[in-house]
Amino acid sequence: MDKIKVTLVKSTIGLVAKQKANVEALGLKKIGQFKIHNDAPHIRGMIKKVSFLLKIEKI
Repeated sequence: MDKIKVTLVKSTIGLVAKQKANVEALGLKKIGQFKIHNDAPHIRGMIKKVSFLLKIEKI
């Protein structure tokens, strides 16, 4: 299965609660922090909701 690296590049200050929850569910708390996830449809959906805060790379 493919893997994707998700990095938080912008702050979550001022976001709606659902957007903050999505960022935390992806395992991201601080700017510059990254997590590696499997490229699954539910992960892609979470990324799509907050894509303006993230940098996504295929591994």
